[in-house]
Amino acid sequence: MSERIFAGLWLLLCLAGLFVGWNIQSEYSYEPLGPRPFPLVILSLMALCAALLLFSKPQVIAWPHHKVLQRLLVLVITLVLYAWGFEWLGFPLATTLLTFSIGMLFQASLIAALISGVVMSISLFYAFDYLLDVTLPLGIWLS
Repeated sequence: MSERIFAGLWLLLCLAGLFVGWNIQSEYSYEPLGPRPFPLVILSLMALCAALLLFSKPQVIAWPHHKVLQRLLVLVITLVLYAWGFEWLGFPLATTLLTFSIGMLFQASLIAALISGVVMSISLFYAFDYLLDVTLPLGIWLS
């Protein structure tokens, strides 16, 4: 029953997104097709998958154990804190803390989680800022 509720809500959101996406207009043409086709195709595929899930044969659902649900809740809270502190902590520190906390959730050792957090944040910052030329915030502590 829960997957049908999810599929129904997801289908409604996809239909609303298709309605919004249909009205996308660009002031200038920088591509032959414009900006409209990509969101429409993605939303159409998601709506198709939601409809298939909605009308498929129901399966027995086994909910995860309490520990798994607790870890998922901690992960969601961590991601919300990452999004909240991204601007003022900056990309390097926020990503280090996020990677460290996810490593600890997956039961990594303290040193391994810390090293992976530092290496991941530095390498991603270099890749985005220098290779892809995407400006990322440094935070108030480095600015």
